[in-house]
Amino acid sequence: MSTTTSTIATAAPEHFTPVPLDKAYRLLNHGPTVLVSAAHAGQHNVMAAAWACALDFAPPKVTLVLDKATRTRELVEASGEFALQLPTVPMAAMTVAIGTDSAKTHPDKLQQHGVPLFHAPSHASTHISTHIPLVHGCAAWLLCRVIPEPHNQQTYDLFIGEVVAAWADERVFRHGHWEFDTAPDALRTLHYVAGGQFYATGTSVRV
Repeated sequence: MSTTTSTIATAAPEHFTPVPLDKAYRLLNHGPTVLVSAAHAGQHNVMAAAWACALDFAPPKVTLVLDKATRTRELVEASGEFALQLPTVPMAAMTVAIGTDSAKTHPDKLQQHGVPLFHAPSHASTHISTHIPLVHGCAAWLLCRVIPEPHNQQTYDLFIGEVVAAWADERVFRHGHWEFDTAPDALRTLHYVAGGQFYATGTSVRV
């Protein structure tokens, strides 16, 4: 079944700013819900995932759990690439929708739920293809190359990826740190609990 044919814009968001790779792990350190994008052979998809986290510093690595039943996993396995992005508070309903509807049964789910897509700048990623769609409105984006671990992938649905490029909205992440306290509340990231309920990232406690 063909994956959704939603339109992909050419322009990146206004505040789309590169993040040094040695700081990329900080984008995931607070445990946010993520959107997972993948593409292969002219098809693309995006799904929501709650189980993703930073794994290593140099080179930066992440872990991600992808169920065998998902179309996104098929695209990841075929291409060896994926992108993680951090949805924000205004994107909560959309995040639930594209995490609930499968592209296998809803091939036009991205168009149906109004998911705005764009491509990363071609000059910014030299180690991975730039055809993976990214989602507008997020607080951060990470492009990853799969580090093959067949046993983990088949037994535990666990994928390991090396981060090869990263960006963030400079209004909420700059100089290697999250600035949720001073950024607009609409840029707070989401933390999934269950049953369609999220918590937004709260205030900082400095020690």
